[in-house]
Amino acid sequence: MKPWTNWFEIPATDIARAIKFYETIFGMEIQFLDLGGLKMGMFPHKGIGAALCQHESYRPSETHGTLVYLDANPDLDEVLGRVEAAGGKVVRPKTQISPEYGYMAIFIDSEGNRMALNSNS
Repeated sequence: MKPWTNWFEIPATDIARAIKFYETIFGMEIQFLDLGGLKMGMFPHKGIGAALCQHESYRPSETHGTLVYLDANPDLDEVLGRVEAAGGKVVRPKTQISPEYGYMAIFIDSEGNRMALNSNS
């Protein structure tokens, strides 16, 4: 089977705030790029990549659109516990999907995007 995801972009209305939010909840550094009208925050990655994007054509959505699951291993509780202090809101607490698929949670990020987390524990 081939992987169906190789890149995704998360809309931002304030790129600096969005970068700070994700750096805070995941404890990592995001690279800022200004591509002349399109501002991006590139997540560190191997394989599947992701970026925060600020441009007039990108609009965050709290209730509609694609739901992206971000890897919160080794412990979803640690990442989820930082969401509200970083300016987000937990809308679905940690919930077991199944023993095989682990756990998930849903949150609203600092920009108003509905996002999800997944981990084995």
